[in-house]
Amino acid sequence: MRSSLLFRVLPLLAAATGASAETIETAAKQAIIVDYNTGSTLLEKNADELMTPSSMSKLMTVYLVFDALKSGRIKFTDTMPVSETAWKKHYKTDESLMFLPLNSNPTVEELLKGVIIQSGNDACSVLAEGLAGSEEAFAEQETKRAREIGLQHSTFRNASGVPAPDHKMTARDLSILATHLINDFPDYYPIFSEKTFTYNNIKQDNRNPLIWGEIAGADGLKTGHTEEAGYGEVGSVQRNGRRIILVLNGLGSIKQRAEESQKLAEWAFREFDDYHVYKAGEVLGDVPVADGKALTVQMVTTQQVDLTLQRIAHNDMKTSVTHLDDLKAPVKKGQEIGKAIISVPGRPDQTVSLVAASDVEALGFMGKLRRKLSGLIGG
Repeated sequence: MRSSLLFRVLPLLAAATGASAETIETAAKQAIIVDYNTGSTLLEKNADELMTPSSMSKLMTVYLVFDALKSGRIKFTDTMPVSETAWKKHYKTDESLMFLPLNSNPTVEELLKGVIIQSGNDACSVLAEGLAGSEEAFAEQETKRAREIGLQHSTFRNASGVPAPDHKMTARDLSILATHLINDFPDYYPIFSEKTFTYNNIKQDNRNPLIWGEIAGADGLKTGHTEEAGYGEVGSVQRNGRRIILVLNGLGSIKQRAEESQKLAEWAFREFDDYHVYKAGEVLGDVPVADGKALTVQMVTTQQVDLTLQRIAHNDMKTSVTHLDDLKAPVKKGQEIGKAIISVPGRPDQTVSLVAASDVEALGFMGKLRRKLSGLIGG
């Protein structure tokens, strides 16, 4: 491949798709910030370290319930019985509870709000039994489904996140899970931003501090706390078309969790922005075609390319395009014939595949002869 004449400096694009030298410290033991639109990681600290996720792992329970609702397997109005097994697990504890009475029959909608808003461990157990027969079987389904959606290091032993051997997740897995919840279930996701829920005449506030107005644009997802793990948070914040996913764990207090969440969210929106590089189907040049009925074929992008980049290095990004030297007919539409290379100083180059915009049929013998004669006469 060789460089074509197309070489552009994009003056409004900044410097990186990952965490940069201009980073920020956090007191969290594990942390990650991801741009939802582009998937770029803005900050990470021990993001692949196995940790106790506490109630943040309830997000996997919510995912399976959302999935069952979306598929039509269950409905919001369906009821699930509160068994003695589920009730006895929690009723004498100081855990977060929905306060479900024994032998009652709450609806799926009530149970789901009990999990998301009230962080009810009892609601998790009832949903698990209702969907899988037992909480142990449900935990196995959670682990299996987690692998299928890209959570490569998460293992579940229960539906609520109460401490259990080998019940572990990573900050990165939690960010992937949060992204799936927002992307896969837009009709159900708004439940995460509901501030209160009353069941059995007991009104409880949403335990997620982000949604109470301290961070503009926050709309989810889940907090967690155990003595072993400390205080954690999976948060989502949306502003002006951008959304970030924030995961923190291992903090020392509710106050520190709130302060770190706000500090890191403001940093992510202040230091980074999303920038458009290419639109889908954008023509980035013509490539000569040997022995084809057409002399050239257009080279186009296969998809839109947007990057999350630091604002401070916005003059340093460049793009260049290369294409095949010896492209010969026949050429099929969609065949890769070139690459666009996005270069930022100090970062690995990012490569975008470029393909033929149309078919180019090969010339037959007579066609090749006529073209050769035409070239001789013209020459």
